[in-house]
Amino acid sequence: MYNVSFSIILKNQREDIWRVISSHGNLNYFHPFCHTNKVIEGDKGSIKKDILIYLNGVVFEREFYQWDEMNGYKLMIGKKNGKKSKVVWKISKTKNYTSLSINVFPYKTDKINSLFYPFVFYFYIKPKLKSYLKSVLMGLKFYLYNNKKVVKNQFGKHSWFS
Repeated sequence: MYNVSFSIILKNQREDIWRVISSHGNLNYFHPFCHTNKVIEGDKGSIKKDILIYLNGVVFEREFYQWDEMNGYKLMIGKKNGKKSKVVWKISKTKNYTSLSINVFPYKTDKINSLFYPFVFYFYIKPKLKSYLKSVLMGLKFYLYNNKKVVKNQFGKHSWFS
């Protein structure tokens, strides 16, 4: 299965990271390509479903199917009635630091011939997704360290979402 991941080391405690990434509408604060993030299903302790509207108007639903307090969560993301990609957010703590990783398992599009898909994935999809994940995690780090909301496209534009 194809996947793309990116990790960031943070000086924050696990609890601080969890508080931010598990809060309702969290992407509004640190996601540089987010126009709006709104919970449509959930309770005080967790999110079940939310909507992410990107700067370019693309609308994705995120459906959370595993919520592991203080450690991360798993979700499916994509257009409302379209194919979905699996995403795993994971907080890891060692003696010296805390890290947060995001691992994306993108859906395989029918628009690309199966013979060419590995080439397209490794030379186009993977670099684009890695750049996207890096910007999202840099946004989180900026927000945690400065207690300031990121601005739109703070770390550069992205052709899929800006």
